[in-house]
Amino acid sequence: MPSFVISEKCDGCKGQDKTACMYICPHDLMKLDADKQKAVNQEPVQCWECYNCVKICPQQAIEVRCYADFAPLGASVIPMRGTDTIMWTVKFRNGSIKRFKFPIRTIPEGEVDIYKGAGEAKADLSRIKEPGLFTHHAAGMTMPVPK
Repeated sequence: MPSFVISEKCDGCKGQDKTACMYICPHDLMKLDADKQKAVNQEPVQCWECYNCVKICPQQAIEVRCYADFAPLGASVIPMRGTDTIMWTVKFRNGSIKRFKFPIRTIPEGEVDIYKGAGEAKADLSRIKEPGLFTHHAAGMTMPVPK
């Protein structure tokens, strides 16, 4: 289900030119209504349901109506972001509440080496038309082509 903004809670990230949800949305669906100074999902049908806007919103003004297999009908899911964890609160329609806490990152920020193990890989243009990935060629591996 697509995300939607609860206009009573949204403060437009205090009148900045770009809101947090605009910054984080991978599909560029969130925009700031200049007249109302509120965020809005401009194309709900295109929403990827990634929950990025829901998790980043400092006012908790963005929600997603959950699927019945994830949260039973009438339930809501609310994230509370901390510095190193995120707490998910699920409110069921019978009034019971469940909370789940997860780390935001498993590797400290800035310590991921995306080229680790690739060695001193250089582009070999003679192999440009061969199937495969950069990491396989750099590691000297060749994957068979499926038939």
